[in-house]
Amino acid sequence: MEDMLKDFVVEALELATNVEEHLLTLERRPDDKETLNAVFRSFHTIKGGAGFMSLPAMVSACHLTENLFDALRTGAAPVTPLAIEAALQASGFVADQLTELANGARPESLSAMPQALEDILTQAIEGKADMVVVAVQATVAAAAMSAAATAAAVPVSSATMTNGVLDWEALYAAVVPGAIASVNQPTAHAVHAPEVAAIASAAAAAAVITRTSPAPGEKPPATSIKEDSIRVDAVKLDALLEVAGESVQAANQASVLLEKLQQFKFDGAAAALMASLTETLNRASRYSTELQRATLSTRMQPVGRLFQKFPRLVRELAKDLGKDVELVIEGAETEVDRVVVDSLYDPLVHMLRNALDHGIESATDRASLGKSTKAIISLKAWQEANSVMIVLGDDGKGLNAAELRKKAIKKGLISDAAAQTDQEAYQLVFLPGFSTKEVASSVSGRGVGMDVVKTAVEKHRGAISIDSALGQGTRFSIRLPIELSIVPTMLVRTADAALAMPMAVVQRVVELPETFMEVGGSPVLRDQGQPLPVRSLAAILGYTPGPERVGIVIASPNPYILAVEKVEGTAEMVIKPLTALSVQGITGTARSAEGELVLVIGLSFLLDGCKVNVATLAA
Repeated sequence: MEDMLKDFVVEALELATNVEEHLLTLERRPDDKETLNAVFRSFHTIKGGAGFMSLPAMVSACHLTENLFDALRTGAAPVTPLAIEAALQASGFVADQLTELANGARPESLSAMPQALEDILTQAIEGKADMVVVAVQATVAAAAMSAAATAAAVPVSSATMTNGVLDWEALYAAVVPGAIASVNQPTAHAVHAPEVAAIASAAAAAAVITRTSPAPGEKPPATSIKEDSIRVDAVKLDALLEVAGESVQAANQASVLLEKLQQFKFDGAAAALMASLTETLNRASRYSTELQRATLSTRMQPVGRLFQKFPRLVRELAKDLGKDVELVIEGAETEVDRVVVDSLYDPLVHMLRNALDHGIESATDRASLGKSTKAIISLKAWQEANSVMIVLGDDGKGLNAAELRKKAIKKGLISDAAAQTDQEAYQLVFLPGFSTKEVASSVSGRGVGMDVVKTAVEKHRGAISIDSALGQGTRFSIRLPIELSIVPTMLVRTADAALAMPMAVVQRVVELPETFMEVGGSPVLRDQGQPLPVRSLAAILGYTPGPERVGIVIASPNPYILAVEKVEGTAEMVIKPLTALSVQGITGTARSAEGELVLVIGLSFLLDGCKVNVATLAA
């Protein structure tokens, strides 16, 4: 039963999340019959599983909502704001109970359905449709007696299995006869929650379900379609990826050793043995690489899994703030590492709350500026080279660089000479304790949030940048590696130190002259007609600079050239994050094919121009 409950919770949580998305779609398109039917089916399916798992409060909420949507889809009642609100509250209640179960709560410890939820659902049914209120006392007693009489004889057989997966509706129908009949009936009845709960409780108490074996000579029932997925603990996948990465690293080191061995001359049996060894190592290297790629693919998930949580959040916050805002989502199918998907929820929530509270003007202000009273917040994702871009933008009032600088100086966060350019001023929003709000509200203004966003992004070797136009809006761009554990890098050497930098920011490699022209006392090189500042990687990282005659053009918001002694090639590195210490500019370590320790330069550090963190400007 424990495994069945776990399966039910996972499936029901997915349905509940989809329900919220459908409800918000329905709010915009109330005549969408397909969406109406989808919501009805989702609540109906959850009710079936909840009834079988003896979750009476969930059954009650789903049943009343099912009645409401039966009326809506048959035209007996119109889709109104009250109906949408009631359904959203029911969906939230169901999701909360499922989350509690997922966190280890026992079914019997779950709270009863709140009276307020029952009231709003009942009002939506009775006040918006001509529903027939039936006397259910006899029905309750009859259903309970019928369930007690028949449940013991009901097996979990092929009748309750679909493609090898438990059919929750069939199970519920088995223990509560007649409960599923309402699916095909056009008219729903307003049955009160306590009575529905009584049905579910009585049925669950009476049900004794056994798994039957086929009679002698009888063939077991066969399913026509093979189950094509299984659930695996994420920890096991992470362990598998770790082993796969190490196997690739070992294969690369073996290839290097083989190349060194081939410099010697072998005759006779030794030559044949070397040929066989070469073939075997090449095959092992190929298979280990394929294993690594296959393992990596199991960790990839579409960002839509994350994005689908935000439409309701935006709707509720906009409603609280008295603003009319629409969230437009694009690129939900873009895939990224599972760890990134799980960790980006809080940062994106902070950004959405800030956009709603700080960025979007009131309807009156927008109208006076000639803007549409409905504001647009866009959330987009796409793949760009070896990175994933997530961009959140709004068409609000934009950032005022002068005001940001003035506020930071007033709070003592920076000196008077700091953050002179607009881009540097925009970066001030990431300082801990910085806020443009004079009075903190329940939404924002406490000076926390954007610094958390930057920290979370950089933790996963990502970078965040800001573009803004006063009066037109603001755009936050997050760049993240598609795969966290394996990163395509360029290997360089300077001051006898082995270093690697993400290929995502490498534009091209150029030869550096012995002397440079200077602008403001700093070296500058004209590259493809554009003057670019030249910066010594050795000096930036605290090494003693040597002769640096190779330049790497870095594709950042403000392009520049990074000077190194030599480029040693490219490689896909298995990155190990630094945990015991923090080094400015270094995000992790890796092993080269020769087994040498390599320091990996952070993506955000390179995109920021290899400058010190903006927080140090206050010094």
